[in-house]
Amino acid sequence: MKKYSSVIIGHVSVDENVDYQGNGVTIPGGAVLYSSASAWALGHNVLAVTRFNAAETNRLEAFTIPRENIRLIDSPSSTTMYNRYLTADKERRICVCRSAGTPFTADDVQDYDAEIYHFAGLIYGDFNNDMIRKAASYGKVAVDVQTCLRHADMNDGGNMFFTDWADKLEMLPLIDFLKTDAAEAEIMTGTDDRVKAAEMLYGWGAKEILITHNTEVLAYDGDQVYTCPIRARNLSGRTGRGDTTFAAYINERTREDVKTSLLWATATVSLKMETPGPLRGTRKDVEDYIRAFYPEFV
Repeated sequence: MKKYSSVIIGHVSVDENVDYQGNGVTIPGGAVLYSSASAWALGHNVLAVTRFNAAETNRLEAFTIPRENIRLIDSPSSTTMYNRYLTADKERRICVCRSAGTPFTADDVQDYDAEIYHFAGLIYGDFNNDMIRKAASYGKVAVDVQTCLRHADMNDGGNMFFTDWADKLEMLPLIDFLKTDAAEAEIMTGTDDRVKAAEMLYGWGAKEILITHNTEVLAYDGDQVYTCPIRARNLSGRTGRGDTTFAAYINERTREDVKTSLLWATATVSLKMETPGPLRGTRKDVEDYIRAFYPEFV
């Protein structure tokens, strides 16, 4: 059996992205796509587990990892998204789920001989709590809370809205790595202070917290707060920011400390944000980026 640094579970979507000036582009998307790309670029052997209709196998072409590292589960439905960015910094957007992929089930979680099981969902309902419990019996669990907070009302044209995770106090103690962005952290904790939010989420049971922001990434392990600035020179590849960061961080954590992993994750996403689509590059590219733009960290 192959050994993987992480198994990344989530839907590949087709995204129509429109910027604040009305310029549109349709590209493959989804957390599983961006996450697997950044982990692979850094040299980690990962497995992507995804669901979509077999008639749309062209979605596989968007992956940067080898086909043998992808497990496709044929499903009746696939995910398609519409994102309209309202500002130049792409921090505010309108999101619509035009079609939702068939949810994953606990049967899709297997003992893959992986260190981390990464739940990279798009909307609430992609996963259920039994999946997290089962994964926790095999290895460490990483969850991007987007899939716990973001709901799609398919009776209202797929309009999306955010609500707190009702099961957070029950499920957070099972989670080794928890990722939020600043807005999601505030929804879960009630505070816009990212340090306080991280401390609260840790107090509720999550073992390491990663919070992304347009200026920096914050990591907290219950002992010390670490931050690292984002230094992307442009935002053309803003979509996939959190997914790229989280996968880079947790896979680096299989062999590095928090501070080092955070540096590599933040440099990785800064590089990725300069080009649309999933990261296509190598660990050497990120290392060169660190030398050029993070000299005080070297």
